[in-house]
Amino acid sequence: MAATEQHRATMNTIPSTYSLRKMTWVVALSVILNPLNSSMIAVALLGIGASYGINVATATWLITGFYLAAAAGQPLMGKLADLLGARRVMMTGLTIVVASSLLSVWAPSFGWLLAFRIMLALGSTVAFPAGMAIVRSFAQPATGGQPKGMTSSLGIISVSANVMAAFGPTLGGLLVQHNGWHSIFWINIPIALAVIVLAYRWMPADRKREKGSSGGLLKLLDVPGVLLFMGMLISFMLFLTSLGSGAMWWLLAVVPVFAVLFGIRELKTDKPFIDLRMLGRNVKLQSVYAQFAGLNIVFYSLFFSMPLWLGQVKGYDPQTAGLLMLPFAGIGMLATPIAVRIIQRWSYRPAIIAGSSTLLLGTLLLLFMGEDTPIFFILLATSIVGITNGMNNMGLQTALYQHTKPSETGAASGLFQTFRSVGGILSTSLLGIAFGSTVTTAGLHTIALVGACIGAVLLVISLTRKLN
Repeated sequence: MAATEQHRATMNTIPSTYSLRKMTWVVALSVILNPLNSSMIAVALLGIGASYGINVATATWLITGFYLAAAAGQPLMGKLADLLGARRVMMTGLTIVVASSLLSVWAPSFGWLLAFRIMLALGSTVAFPAGMAIVRSFAQPATGGQPKGMTSSLGIISVSANVMAAFGPTLGGLLVQHNGWHSIFWINIPIALAVIVLAYRWMPADRKREKGSSGGLLKLLDVPGVLLFMGMLISFMLFLTSLGSGAMWWLLAVVPVFAVLFGIRELKTDKPFIDLRMLGRNVKLQSVYAQFAGLNIVFYSLFFSMPLWLGQVKGYDPQTAGLLMLPFAGIGMLATPIAVRIIQRWSYRPAIIAGSSTLLLGTLLLLFMGEDTPIFFILLATSIVGITNGMNNMGLQTALYQHTKPSETGAASGLFQTFRSVGGILSTSLLGIAFGSTVTTAGLHTIALVGACIGAVLLVISLTRKLN
């Protein structure tokens, strides 16, 4: 009891020493690592394949493995942050990022590189759920329920977590062109070290945790639930990727088995990996997660397919391909503060509608891409999709916290990022179906058509279903 009172007293004195703005910038810098590493790899796949003597299809396991680890890692790390302390877990995760990046540079084989990249994914997943829990806890409650200053903080973090990810191909292209593919791992080290120092200085220390058994901690983390969830995702992903070269239909029987076992497990345990009861009760939150997954299927499909198409079909070098992807980031950054103003003045629904509309338009434009497509048309299409990146991400994140209890912020944020990873996983499966062993314009059109269909569905949902 005395410890609890002491913690409350400490919390009351924190705003004078630790400002919300400083903590927001620490989180904003830390969340760069996960999306940046998920996107920089797009322009490095050809070089990695050449180094290890593997084809592009095999190299894409670096994308798939990263997303699989992130899909389970986000809510898992959110729970660890709640149990062990957000700052403590965040700094541990960043230390893992440094170690895995160093190991990746000297990976002796592709298998080791894949293992180190999975390790990198797990370390970088900590930042968002832990960081958002800290930021929301220090945003003063407002009368309307939305924490004061939360929208501004979300805007800053959204630029980092979502829009800055779009700089990945551009930055990766410059690094790969001048320093080889190893440099996309070197870049993580100074960023992670800087965040560790800033987190130590600008974030309040976690309260001392009570000692408990490792078995109790494993129970709280719901390891069986994590394994069943991963089994469901992996079997579904393997089925989708097999469609391009002899479908493994038997996996269709495996997926529902994992799904049923996962559902039974999560409903029986009092500390579930994913709170299915909470999701079942909160229909609006279900809609947010579903829209975010759909958005990321399209976004990452284009993110990975466009650099490959620009390199193999159009013949551009990695640096030029990366620069042509720059509007994904630049326009998205410009759209984010506009989305913040829209949300502050009206609500997040108009921002989501605008984002879904531009997503549909941008993917339809890609259907007109070909070997003779001029650069200005490519820039136009990527710019329009960039608007989507700023509007939808900001709108959906605001909707997430509007319909989440403050005490559930860490878990809800982790699950939100899990749906980003699910979208990324499904995007790699779509790439495998569309391109197979060869990158072609017809494959790009297939991806664009699927993206346009998803964009149309998202637009209908945003127009007919009120999240407010």
